[in-house]
Amino acid sequence: MNTPRLHHIVFLSLLLLVTLAFGWVLSPYFGAVFWAMILAMLFNAPFQWLKRKFRGQATLAALVTLVICLVIVVLPLALVGMSLVSDIVAFTQRVNNGEIDYRHYYQQVLQAIPPWVDDLARRVGISVNNLDELAEKIGSAALQAGQVVTTHALSIGQNTFQFMVSFVIMLYLLFFLLRDGVAISRLIRNAVPMDKMHTTYLLGKFTTVVRATVKGNVVVAVVQGALGALAFWFLGITGAVFWGVIMAFLSLLPAVGAALIWAPVAIYLLATGQTWQGLALVAWGVIVIGMSDNVLRPILVGKDTKLPDYVVLLSTIGGMSLVGINGFVIGPTVAAMFMAFWALFNYESERHAERNAADVPDVPE
Repeated sequence: MNTPRLHHIVFLSLLLLVTLAFGWVLSPYFGAVFWAMILAMLFNAPFQWLKRKFRGQATLAALVTLVICLVIVVLPLALVGMSLVSDIVAFTQRVNNGEIDYRHYYQQVLQAIPPWVDDLARRVGISVNNLDELAEKIGSAALQAGQVVTTHALSIGQNTFQFMVSFVIMLYLLFFLLRDGVAISRLIRNAVPMDKMHTTYLLGKFTTVVRATVKGNVVVAVVQGALGALAFWFLGITGAVFWGVIMAFLSLLPAVGAALIWAPVAIYLLATGQTWQGLALVAWGVIVIGMSDNVLRPILVGKDTKLPDYVVLLSTIGGMSLVGINGFVIGPTVAAMFMAFWALFNYESERHAERNAADVPDVPE
């Protein structure tokens, strides 16, 4: 029974068990490890450039790249995050105090509906009473959602120590991933029991997809959020920065994101007699905000990932529903790797078929 085959099976089983245990140990800080890897991929090019400028001093180049990452990415996100938490709490308090009453806004929209539209709606079975019930449910759901968000925002503030620990772990790991990234990548390629050509192709595909997804989605989110906030500020809508941040987050959903905010506001403006403001917001949302998504996202995401738009949309929604905000990266990455593995499988099947065909001798007539 004590055979080399048994030794190999036991070793592989223990290897799998230890790997799973290591992942379980790291799971409380999954976000820190995940974003350290993402930032290392994004800032690898500046690190390599600095390394050449510093004549091969990888440690110094990694430190300078880390500072650049802090200034460009981390500090702005931290400031926006703190501002967003305070704005969410203030917004929810205004809703609870009755300063913001969506039912009143809804009634204003109903009163502005022309009689012929109301008659047509009644003929197809849609009555104002049904809409009132729907508005009541939507208002209650919005209030509950606001309370949930506020609770999570306050819990984030209360767990400052845990957040700081994760933040320090991310920066610490980012430094070593920048400095030793090439060696780690080489180690993974050599350790994976696959053909080296396949491993190189898949690792390259993974890196390309992650870079394109993060770079593209973040750029589109920032642009759409800024454009939306600018429009709200120009029209005098309260909380322009807050709504701009919400539009930036929603823009992570391709094609539908930011419109979930500016479209209802435009309808309200049109219904309450603010015609030019409503038309201006519709024009700005469709032409400027919408076109920014249609122009930037294919260039920054689709060009490198080579994923159809519907795959990007479905994988983004699915990823975010499963793992939260990290899903906007994980979803498209899983989809791209799925397609890459099947493309590689088809390629190898065709090569195998060609080799078999070449080995078959010609049949005499």
